[in-house]
Amino acid sequence: MTTTSTTESLPYREVTDANGRVYRIGESPRDILGAPRALMVWLPWAAMFGISVAEYAFGSAEDTLSSVHHWTSTNTFWLLGIWTVFQAAVSYPTGRLRELGLLSPKAATMSGAVLAGLGFVALSHAPNLAVAIGGFGVLGGTGSGMVYSSCINMVGKWYPEKKGGVTGFVNGGFAYGSVPLIFVFTYMFDAGNYHQVLDLVGLYVLLLVIICGWFFRDPPKNWWPGHVDPIEFSRNQEANPSLRKNPPAVRQYGTGEALRTGMLPLMWISMLMIAGVSIFGISFQVPFAKDIGFGPLVAASSAGILSLVNGVGRAATGYVSDRFGRKQTLVGVLVIEGLAQFGVLWAGDSRNEVLFLIFAFVSGFGSGGFFPMFAALVPDYFGENNNASNYGVVYSSKLVSGLVGSGLGSIVINAWGYHGAYLLAGFIGLGSAALALLLHQPGRRTGKTSEPDPQQISPELT
Repeated sequence: MTTTSTTESLPYREVTDANGRVYRIGESPRDILGAPRALMVWLPWAAMFGISVAEYAFGSAEDTLSSVHHWTSTNTFWLLGIWTVFQAAVSYPTGRLRELGLLSPKAATMSGAVLAGLGFVALSHAPNLAVAIGGFGVLGGTGSGMVYSSCINMVGKWYPEKKGGVTGFVNGGFAYGSVPLIFVFTYMFDAGNYHQVLDLVGLYVLLLVIICGWFFRDPPKNWWPGHVDPIEFSRNQEANPSLRKNPPAVRQYGTGEALRTGMLPLMWISMLMIAGVSIFGISFQVPFAKDIGFGPLVAASSAGILSLVNGVGRAATGYVSDRFGRKQTLVGVLVIEGLAQFGVLWAGDSRNEVLFLIFAFVSGFGSGGFFPMFAALVPDYFGENNNASNYGVVYSSKLVSGLVGSGLGSIVINAWGYHGAYLLAGFIGLGSAALALLLHQPGRRTGKTSEPDPQQISPELT
């Protein structure tokens, strides 16, 4: 079925496929943006690059922060935990406001840039821990979450026909953007210059993200690129290897409907577990390396490798999932991340620096690769129209995992030592993989990649 209409001066037509999916065709990216849609990949990537320093370089700055502010290591890791809570918690409300038309991606990102920059200024000049938590943890975490949510959800809307690769690429910027600053915080950050360094980092985050956000814009709902026939795309699985492994959602699910399928809550629990393991590694790999006697170069290099490969892993798994399947790739990544925890522990107990760096590489790959998989799996299962709020629900699990991986991780280390903490993290990672095996696309018959289950299709198309 095809209908034709116009919005202002841009004509478009709406096509409905056999599953009831609506596709809006006619407006080119240049009509909407005045530029190729690739701009909505590179600019979100750069914005993610900018905000990544808060999470991934924090462990390298911990010693100096503890010294100049007279905080304990538990204080500083709870500070990161609070940042993680607010970074994750804001994802759903930001997405919901965007879907209601009350907040544009441009406004969300530019507001987030201001808050994220202020977070570093607060960390620099905080007279006490409470002010640091309010400034860096609450304001900085909220701002970073607004930027993260806007970038991840926007790119999939511009590339609905191949969301895995581009989502992974943009998601990767959130990790390897911190690599240069890991070495700055390790070698050039001390009691004599910490004000200047943190203020400059805040300014850098503010300017980079606000410039990128100025150009952000969503496509219209149901938008589809004109050069790809949506009906043929859905029907011709032999010509689309990705489609055989990643069939499009049977219909557009609202958040309440997605929750009732049982798949969205299962994703939430699985991500809660693996994100806790990931944040644990980010928070404690450098302190563990120092604790076992490795020098600052090895400690910083292990953190740099973790962050760099974390980012590369996000991009690589996105492209792999387009070919071999989102769920299959997700399960593989979760297994890798769980096993890597045992490897890091083994290398540390053996005092083997080379092995330690190797398993830091493996851990970095696993600790980033699952984020774009969940981000792409959500619209694959529930459609693109409500993706900002649907993925916001899944990503909100990080508000719990941030406390588990960072704050409670510190408590477990104090009670059981690094040995017990890394063993626990490994088993939790493997448990997350076991849960992911239970995921399946709602409304589609088991073993069928092209036919929906007629008993589960709603008459509502949007």
